[in-house]
Amino acid sequence: MPSCPPHPSAACAAERPIAQHIAMTPSIPILDLDGALARGGPRSAEVAAQLREAAIGSGFFYLRHHGVPPQQVARQFELARQLLEDVPPRTRERLAMANSPTLRGYEMLGAQTLDLASRPDIKESFYCGMAYPDDHPYVRAGYQTYGGNQWPDEVPEAPALCEAYIQTLLALSRRLMQLLALSLRLPEDYFDATSASPMMTLRMLRYPAHPADADALTFGAGAHTDWGALTILAQDMHGGLEVAMPDGSWAEATPIEGCFVVNLGDMIPRWTNGLYHSNPHRVRNRYSNGRPRYSIPFFYEPDYLARIEAVPGTVAPGEAPRFAPCTAGEHLREMYRRTYGTVAA
Repeated sequence: MPSCPPHPSAACAAERPIAQHIAMTPSIPILDLDGALARGGPRSAEVAAQLREAAIGSGFFYLRHHGVPPQQVARQFELARQLLEDVPPRTRERLAMANSPTLRGYEMLGAQTLDLASRPDIKESFYCGMAYPDDHPYVRAGYQTYGGNQWPDEVPEAPALCEAYIQTLLALSRRLMQLLALSLRLPEDYFDATSASPMMTLRMLRYPAHPADADALTFGAGAHTDWGALTILAQDMHGGLEVAMPDGSWAEATPIEGCFVVNLGDMIPRWTNGLYHSNPHRVRNRYSNGRPRYSIPFFYEPDYLARIEAVPGTVAPGEAPRFAPCTAGEHLREMYRRTYGTVAA
């Protein structure tokens, strides 16, 4: 990943030195996939042990040598800028996610409030997902996140670029789930079957500069946990992501060149009976000298019908699981209902 995407943060590395950023976040570990990117890699057990430690802690880690070409990440940032700056407001309104049965398309500034105790989030975004064919059983059933996308005519290359990025990040997500299985002392392929027809959401986000007169209840994204299994985040070099640590403090997940930030979503505590954590995080675009901040999270969720229940070895003999079993689809529907007041199939 380049130190800054082509636009809008060309001067950002000089504004906040990267070395200073790293020194500020010693509690978020860096996992290096060199030697563990392929199944059975020689460092797989070592990286799985590091993942276990991170998952028991904050549920966050940086990911280095992840195999995603930096040129592809840079092009996705440029596409995000095009979608969120070049497309006229009338097109965005027509393609609003509220007009989509799969909740894909544009989300307007202030449309979401992730922390209900805070003000509406100061961000805007574009959602898309994997292009499952119309005859896929889940599309025909109308399941949440399965179906068509909405694309602006002004950016004709967007569908192909997003589909390619989704496929690349899906492969990485499947590998991380294999390492997660190893970290739980399960067979490496334990979660493979849950990824037959996975749910994925690609979101491109634009955060205006944090208001100079903002109060303590104003955020680009209020404190929240993610809903799914994994989030793989590409962020520009402005910074602004803050992570709740186990001791109650907040740590800055400062950008590190060439690294993604990965965090566990709410399905993972359900799968691990609370052993692994999905910690709150928030965003304030305070360091960009008035420029917008861009980030691109990829949300990986397993197959809609995948069973989410405590895996072997996480429930002590004689004790009941902490969470009731459910399907991935049931879990995701409830999260959408809470945030948007929307319930799909």
